[in-house]
Amino acid sequence: MKKDVDDYLQEGIYGAKEINPAERKLFLGTLRERVVFVLTKGEVMKAKGKKELEKKILENPEATLLLNGNITFRFFKPYRQLASKHNILYTTVNNRDAKSDYGLVLTYDHAVDYSDEDIILHETNSTKKPPKKNTSFWSKLFGSN
Repeated sequence: MKKDVDDYLQEGIYGAKEINPAERKLFLGTLRERVVFVLTKGEVMKAKGKKELEKKILENPEATLLLNGNITFRFFKPYRQLASKHNILYTTVNNRDAKSDYGLVLTYDHAVDYSDEDIILHETNSTKKPPKKNTSFWSKLFGSN
């Protein structure tokens, strides 16, 4: 495909076209198909998922660790130590405009075949109690569910 003058002008004004920009914002600059493992911001700030991350790092020694720059740097210390211990490259991604729930992403620079269940450690899988059953006023009054 040959670029014309309009393409060059648009690129100069708005920057290079990006494939799946929303997905890239969510996964700290990479695409979902490249992701091996993620932790949410909450999990990172509670220092959760370190064992799971280390397991994924050992299984994927060529991967790179992306750290969400919207989180205070001190929360990443145990994760940076893991990356250094296993000689994994890591970088902080600073994009104040990006709204991502992920605090940490282990990724490749090419597509890999991991399902969502394989990559995501949900806080809901922890030892939290299940939510209380929501009963209405009328069921409490008349004793029916």
